[in-house]
Amino acid sequence: MSTPTTAAEPTPATDDRGPGAGSTRRRGADLVVKFNLVLVFLALCVVATLLAPEFLTTRNMSNLLQQSALTGIVAVGMTLVILTAGIDLSVGSVAAFGGMTVALLIDKDINFLLAIAASLAAGALFGAVMGGLSAYLSLPAFMTTLAGLTAIRGLTYLLTDGEPAGGDLPHTFQLLGGGFIGYVPIVGLIFVAVALAAGLLLRGTTFGEYIYAVGSNKEAARLSGLPVRGVITAVFAISGALSALAGVLLTSRLTIGQPTAFSGLELDAIAAVVLGGTNLFGGRGGVMGTFVAVLLLSVLRNLCNLMGLGSFFQMVVTGLILVIALILNMLIEKRGSRA
Repeated sequence: MSTPTTAAEPTPATDDRGPGAGSTRRRGADLVVKFNLVLVFLALCVVATLLAPEFLTTRNMSNLLQQSALTGIVAVGMTLVILTAGIDLSVGSVAAFGGMTVALLIDKDINFLLAIAASLAAGALFGAVMGGLSAYLSLPAFMTTLAGLTAIRGLTYLLTDGEPAGGDLPHTFQLLGGGFIGYVPIVGLIFVAVALAAGLLLRGTTFGEYIYAVGSNKEAARLSGLPVRGVITAVFAISGALSALAGVLLTSRLTIGQPTAFSGLELDAIAAVVLGGTNLFGGRGGVMGTFVAVLLLSVLRNLCNLMGLGSFFQMVVTGLILVIALILNMLIEKRGSRA
């Protein structure tokens, strides 16, 4: 027999606009949180257009994509590493080595496709060695890649005693880094292709699931039978190969290999990954956030250049944006844990 409802019992509160209004607002708030970086990027583009009318010109947009592509390619590899709770400080040195290697090999009359393959293989090998030391010997990735940063840069200088290399590169090779299809730079298309491939790897393959699992909890992943050491070694190898690719593309654009190139690249790549919402402790994030973050940072620097602001000011602004991004990511994580 059911108990009758008394007048003292509270009645469920309802929204005057209907029962679905509350859930609609929540969904809207969730979308804003999920796509906050895209909204910031679009807002920055609007501000840039208002402050510098030449910002939206076809030439400037093309230059913007070309300038952001190399950092973006490296940042994609860095994203995979950070998702496993690692860090790769050697990317700038590996990129410089890759650029020098391809120039030297082409100078020795080796087909430029084979030269590119050899450069990427060298980058992957460097990455695999550092990742393997971290994974199999339990050495901190910070220290192994810091050692790699110094040692590989030294090897790059030793290749030519610190002198540039190349200068007579095939025209077809030069198109990779400096060519255009219409107004779209080829190097920008390569950046987009790399980002899409990495996104599909993370979201559509078993290996991608392993990356997230290792980053979330290495011990739990190991006890579940996942190849934790192999996954860590593999993501470092991918990061090394992509860094070498960036070096190859820079050599293609400059038509010469520069041993001093990419100084500080690791900081730009890490900044883009963090701004893109990837957790520095692993297990959460993705390539698409990094992609948008790379473009956002490029737009910011481009705007500063168009307004005649110096590089020192740009460094201050970039640092402030990173701090704000970290705070926002922390708030988003707390909001997610309460949900």
